[in-house]
Amino acid sequence: MGRLFGTDGVRGVANADLTAELALGLSVAAAHVLGEAGTFEGHRPTAVVGRDPRASGEFLESAVVAGLASAGVDVLRVGVLPTPAVAYLTGALGADLGVMLSASHNPMPDNGIKFFARGGHKLPDELEDRIETVYEEHRSGEPWERPTGEGVGRVRTYDEGFDNYVAHLIGVLPNRLDGLRIVLDEAHGAASRVSPEAFARAGADVVAIGAAPDGLNINDGCGSTHLDQLKAAVVEHGADLGVAHDGDADRCLAVDAEGNEVDGDQILAVLALAMRDAGGLRRNTVVGTVMSNLGFKQAMEREGIDLVQTAVGDRYVLESMKEHGYALGGEQSGHVIILDHATTGDGTLTGLMLAARVAATGRSLADLASAMQRLPQVLVNVPDVDKSRVETSELLASAVADAERELGTTGRVLLRPSGTEPLVRVMVEAADNDQARSVASRLADAVKSALG
Repeated sequence: MGRLFGTDGVRGVANADLTAELALGLSVAAAHVLGEAGTFEGHRPTAVVGRDPRASGEFLESAVVAGLASAGVDVLRVGVLPTPAVAYLTGALGADLGVMLSASHNPMPDNGIKFFARGGHKLPDELEDRIETVYEEHRSGEPWERPTGEGVGRVRTYDEGFDNYVAHLIGVLPNRLDGLRIVLDEAHGAASRVSPEAFARAGADVVAIGAAPDGLNINDGCGSTHLDQLKAAVVEHGADLGVAHDGDADRCLAVDAEGNEVDGDQILAVLALAMRDAGGLRRNTVVGTVMSNLGFKQAMEREGIDLVQTAVGDRYVLESMKEHGYALGGEQSGHVIILDHATTGDGTLTGLMLAARVAATGRSLADLASAMQRLPQVLVNVPDVDKSRVETSELLASAVADAERELGTTGRVLLRPSGTEPLVRVMVEAADNDQARSVASRLADAVKSALG
């Protein structure tokens, strides 16, 4: 697998890349590293462990719990809950760490392990690196120091986590959702119980689809990566809107009453205006990425809201928000972070806040989302090229300059080397699809010529 920790924990095919032995070993290593860092100083440590409904999560959860308890950590098993719920409970219960078993929007055979620090925040890179180093050292034969007797960790089921998390979601809503009919697509994932319950308690008339997980059907033709079922259901039931989550419910995409997709940029625009009007948009700023649609940037400019753009990835959005004290940020994929109420992207919270804006204004989601006009965006991957020369190729720079002159202020060009593959991503936005495709095709040819 190369380096174990990626941008979102450790992820791979369960029982092939991500084995029970690896899950157990990483958990023991995490306990030792956090202990050495002083996280457990002066008290008996506690961990919150949750998972999504994947079949492999059953044995991987057992391995994680065994590893933590064998290292002297008491464990609260919260069962199947969304990633942001595990992050929230880690903070709310004063736990020393949280562990979530999920591969998010990946297909069912995959799984992953994500660690949260005290407070429910993502572990710093240096601690992840240290956990990996310690794990490798002990995998090669150096024995662990293990507690015995009353020093071993105790394990108990914490069923109250479900109600605690739902109560938190309801408690931060600015208004109720009475009068709204909402279709929820839960991707047969971790929010299959939580999200319908939260929306119903908030007053919505809920129609739930993709909410019958059997361990094998997560993300299978449903959820935020497959919106067709949600679009059809919203129209069929005459709903005011639809909300789709991914497997671990840290993302949210939406559908308006006519069955049209409302993506992460549009959701961010609606929430930015809502928070500004309520006085909650700190420093009058929203955080996006370089992939945010140009229409989003133009909408924020028209509304007098500042936009900060980071590298692609929710971790970079969150870093910028925490460093500068911003309240709202997110990605086109629907990974939205509302930092006053969550330490990570929370799809259920995002959906609730979006619905609350519809209820409070009496305006349709389509009308609210029209605050930004999404420009056609074409993305072309150019494989088998020397991505290291993107910044230095004069031929490529000339091609980009020509494209930018053609597009003027109504479009945008972005060339981005892949972080994991030998390819360059060409992104073009333009006033219409034909122009965007034409410019993207020419630039892709230029990339092949210049870097092939």
